[in-house]
Amino acid sequence: MYPLNLPDLNNPPPESILGTKYLNADYLFDQLLKFFTFISHKETLTNLNNLLILLTLFFLTIIFYCAVRLFEIRRKEHHHLEQEIREYAHRQAEREKKEQAERMVSENERWRKVLDYLFSANGADWKLAVIEADAMLEALLDQLGFKGETFSDKLKTADPEKFHSLPAAWEVHAIRNRIAHEGSEFSLSQHEAKRVVALYESIFRQYGYI
Repeated sequence: MYPLNLPDLNNPPPESILGTKYLNADYLFDQLLKFFTFISHKETLTNLNNLLILLTLFFLTIIFYCAVRLFEIRRKEHHHLEQEIREYAHRQAEREKKEQAERMVSENERWRKVLDYLFSANGADWKLAVIEADAMLEALLDQLGFKGETFSDKLKTADPEKFHSLPAAWEVHAIRNRIAHEGSEFSLSQHEAKRVVALYESIFRQYGYI
């Protein structure tokens, strides 16, 4: 069995930290001098310069890549936002178009009802044709933004320069009032009913109401 050689702590080896070598000021100064001499060596400086260039290129590449990716993300977000806006505008337009079509169908149904009354063989229906057409005219005035509690109030606020059918509206509404107030005592021929309904029709068509 080989003998176990233990280090002698009283006589440490020259390279040991317990010796005086690493605590010697001259030794440390000499090592620093060697280090700076090595650093200042042309080949070392060239290598360090090349390393710095490589590191600079590496980080510039990373920065450029991140900038490009950020630009692509922003562009995609902008494109997606524009697409969302276009789709929303399209849906809004389709909904408004549908609502307008439904409103037109509704008004046309009311107009067909007026015509059914007008061409009826029953004289009482001719009066109903005028009353129904007058109700449609009041709805048109509301749609045009005329203000007032009653039909007459709304006509009073109308501007003749903008509502050119104002005289005709007053005429047909006056006939409607006579029908409502006089009832069966008011005589209305089918010919006169057709004339009155024709005036309503001209107003409605002027504003695309039917």
